[in-house]
Amino acid sequence: MFQKLKQYKDLRGQAKKAQSILESVTVHADAAGGKIAIVMDGNQKIMNLDIDVSLFAPEHKKKVEDGVKEAIENATKKLQRVMLQKIKAGELEMPDMSKLA
Repeated sequence: MFQKLKQYKDLRGQAKKAQSILESVTVHADAAGGKIAIVMDGNQKIMNLDIDVSLFAPEHKKKVEDGVKEAIENATKKLQRVMLQKIKAGELEMPDMSKLA
């Protein structure tokens, strides 16, 4: 039982370390020809969203909605590539959940 508690504590420590590293990562992405821009951290928290004022007209509603979705998707893809690079470089280690089984 104590071994499982130690494994859980170790896993929690690894997860906190990974989360801390990911907080320091930011990616920038845009959509709608650069009129919608987003900044996202490694924990997929949106840090900033910028929408050009020229899109603040009712007739641009769909374009804004599609652009925000596209910007988030682009930022997420960039973030996944950065995380993969960090894992390959040994800078980021994903917690081993198999020990808890």
